[in-house]
Amino acid sequence: MTKRSTIGLHIGFVLCLLISFQIQAQVHLPSIFGSNMVLQRNSDVSIWGRGKATDDIVITTSWNGSTYTTQSDKEGNWKLKVKTPEAGGPYQVDISDGKEIVTLENVLIGEVWVCSGQSNMEWDLVRTGSPTSPNPNNLLLQANQPTIRLFNVEQAKSYEPQDDFVADWKECGPESAGEFSAVGYYFGKMLYETLNVPIGLISSNWGGTRIQAWIDEAGLKSFDPSILEDHSEKISQNRSSALFNAMINPMLEFKIQGVIWYQGESNRKEPEIYDNLMELMVKRWRERWSIGEFPFYYCQVAPFDYKEPEINSAFLREAQYKASKQIPNSGMVSLMDTGEEKDIHPANKVEAGQRLAYYALKETYGIKGIVSRGPELDEMTIDGSVVHLTFINDDGGITNYGKGFNLFEIAGANKEFHPASARYDWKTKVMLLSSPEVKKPVAVRYAFKDFVVGDLYNRYGIPASSFRTDDWEDDSK
Repeated sequence: MTKRSTIGLHIGFVLCLLISFQIQAQVHLPSIFGSNMVLQRNSDVSIWGRGKATDDIVITTSWNGSTYTTQSDKEGNWKLKVKTPEAGGPYQVDISDGKEIVTLENVLIGEVWVCSGQSNMEWDLVRTGSPTSPNPNNLLLQANQPTIRLFNVEQAKSYEPQDDFVADWKECGPESAGEFSAVGYYFGKMLYETLNVPIGLISSNWGGTRIQAWIDEAGLKSFDPSILEDHSEKISQNRSSALFNAMINPMLEFKIQGVIWYQGESNRKEPEIYDNLMELMVKRWRERWSIGEFPFYYCQVAPFDYKEPEINSAFLREAQYKASKQIPNSGMVSLMDTGEEKDIHPANKVEAGQRLAYYALKETYGIKGIVSRGPELDEMTIDGSVVHLTFINDDGGITNYGKGFNLFEIAGANKEFHPASARYDWKTKVMLLSSPEVKKPVAVRYAFKDFVVGDLYNRYGIPASSFRTDDWEDDSK
């Protein structure tokens, strides 16, 4: 054997030893932990990962110079809680197993929110341009907000709970914002501009999906075991629990401030159970996250002409409104004025994102002087042929911004609805409805159709949901 061959063998042997050593010693972190991430401020934040069995794991945080130590279990799993300060950064987090150090750089401390749902939450910023909305280039040029961080979860599905997903933290800029949730971006931008702290946004969405796919198996089983599907069948994104397992489970226990949600179109044919499914989903997410009853704010689906004569999506909107009364620490955004008759994805995502932000700013962060909730029917009384309606959350009165109140209908005992003339009495704060075709009214509906453009607001510009006073089981449009 030549001298050169001998040297080559020695080098190869050393390289193999080094590679083997690195594999054995490597600290593995799920993708939710990485450089550019945002950690929730003023919290005990869980950080976890995998390594070699029984290794000593040491985490050092630069904001306070503290070290936190634990030992991985026999499978190599470990988890530690570290204390975070008031908002700030950038900071550094070092994670060591005694042989290797993984360094997470450019870490910020601030407010972290999850943005989840189906396509209207998934709809990215670059696709929001229209003749009636800003040019996407202008939006992207304004998106150079490096103190906002974006984490865009790659779509995946699984019958079994997963430990990780594919994503990485990015500073908000024209490129990263362009492919991020527009609703999430507008929500985060308003939080940042108001609170002046770093904002972390985690986007986990899949268009055209039912809520059942976002609920864990144990939750669905407790609700109705028949909902669970056979795991031997080919999986799709709409299979029960498939998206919870792949796109929510990997970040459970990552400390967040709250969740914003926009979903429902794919459940429009089952409004009779949607409110309970939504309540179940929120309950299970909160239980599994193990961080308490975090805020959950969501969008009601916008009006749209589904062209399905047997279905009236106003019943789904009604179910979403009911859910807001069933879910503690929640709030529903009405989008009755932003829907588009021929596009299920309204271009106006600004109102959705900002109205969600109003909830967070007022009800989570305690900002005074703003309003987050729209008018809600309080009481109906009938005086002869005239219906009197009063509202809560009217914040000083009801307005139509010059559009007129054109979406009220009233019906008598025959259940036939007719358009009603409507007048709001500012002195008594009462809405007065009547129709020459209905001498003895018994029920009222407002905007209770697939597609309408809402015209009922409070004085802060927050629209009312569609509503009805009857419980008649019809789906006429």
